[in-house]
Amino acid sequence: MPRLDHFDFLAPLYDKLFSAPTGDHLAALTKLPCEGLLLDVGGGTGRIAQGLVGRVDQIVVADASRRMLSQTRNKPGLQAVMCLAEDLPFASGCMARVISVDTYHHLADQQQSLQELWRVLAPDGIRVVEEPDIEHLGVKLLALVERVLMMRSHFVRSERLADDLKALGAEVEVVKEQYNYWVVARKE
Repeated sequence: MPRLDHFDFLAPLYDKLFSAPTGDHLAALTKLPCEGLLLDVGGGTGRIAQGLVGRVDQIVVADASRRMLSQTRNKPGLQAVMCLAEDLPFASGCMARVISVDTYHHLADQQQSLQELWRVLAPDGIRVVEEPDIEHLGVKLLALVERVLMMRSHFVRSERLADDLKALGAEVEVVKEQYNYWVVARKE
């Protein structure tokens, strides 16, 4: 059974507190449009995935929070699935694209999640991870706040995440932007 997030109560307010990006930058990194399925793991309310509707055949938002996913279900073009990133209910190789935005540091078992997300990615598929860059002072302060709030966050450096994906056989590119980094991995 998925664990409940301490901050589940934010679900109805989440989209009002955090504006949704257009999806253009993420679409470029994931090489959209494309055919097939896109998985947004840890996608919560679907605010990121919503900007990608129409650029891929179908979008699945997977999250452990029932309340967050209840908001996803109100958005056209998104399918909500409650599950953990460490144990996905999808067939191997079924996803053309897999994304996670501001999610990786929240995962309970990052290595298991990485392997599981790689398992569901199709050959020639693209996996994109966006994370706050712990190299920046502002992100270090964010990490401290999340620790004080007992969010169990574990921020990793972009180089470590890139190396972990390379160990799975990925062709990897790291893009750094201000306080965030993007790791783009292609499965051969």
